[in-house]
Amino acid sequence: MQKTVEGGGPAPAGRPPLRLYCFAHAGAGVTGFARWPARSGPDLDIIPVLLPGREARRRETRLTTRAGLLADLLDDMTRAAHHGPYVLYGHSLGGMVAYTLARALIDKGLPPPALVAVGACPPPDAVPANRGSELSDEQLLAFLGDLGSAPTGLLADAGSVWHRTVLPVLRDDLALGADLRAAALDPATGGPLPLPVLAVDGADDPVVGAETMDGWRRWTSGRLVRRTVPGDHFFVRGREIPRLIGRACRIVQRTEPLSGGPTVRDNR
Repeated sequence: MQKTVEGGGPAPAGRPPLRLYCFAHAGAGVTGFARWPARSGPDLDIIPVLLPGREARRRETRLTTRAGLLADLLDDMTRAAHHGPYVLYGHSLGGMVAYTLARALIDKGLPPPALVAVGACPPPDAVPANRGSELSDEQLLAFLGDLGSAPTGLLADAGSVWHRTVLPVLRDDLALGADLRAAALDPATGGPLPLPVLAVDGADDPVVGAETMDGWRRWTSGRLVRRTVPGDHFFVRGREIPRLIGRACRIVQRTEPLSGGPTVRDNR
């Protein structure tokens, strides 16, 4: 008998697993999604997307601009868009990556994602585009301390392996985030998404709260669904967010046409 998880329901008979593309927060690879297949329930094909400059792609040049991001990912996402319904989830910086890809696919007249889900990611107009990229090392470390992710012990020393390997990735990711936010505010490359958005915050997140995430209402002409889950800014590692996204995906799976959603053309 097929398992049903917390009201999400199994996919209709004959449908392939729904593809869920996942994008991580700044400075991270894809290990944060390692337990998602076990926690999200059935009928999902979870595909963590690794950006250059980390983990298996650590020798590749890191991305710092929207143009570079689209050059790296858009061809693969274009092919994926033609193979039935799919969903994008992005955490923190990854939320802006998911938004940017959805906007670019729509602008190309391709089948859009059935849902864009963002976690711990302020909407584009809620954060000054240059905030993170212009912080000094000391200011950035203090900000990481507020998030509970600053290095400790020997790793906190200047010249440590963390400073040599993690900090440069984090800085380039902040530059990427700044460019994605600036592009989202440009009418030529941004604007609201004509599809549903699920915006999720962590109950104990010290920097991105429920009120901030409510701002995604300005960034969709479709339905905004808001949820709060246990955890701090990095609730992506917890149990509740994969369960929540899994339920949302199974709802999408039951309601989307088998061949994928309609092609959206946005003549702005």
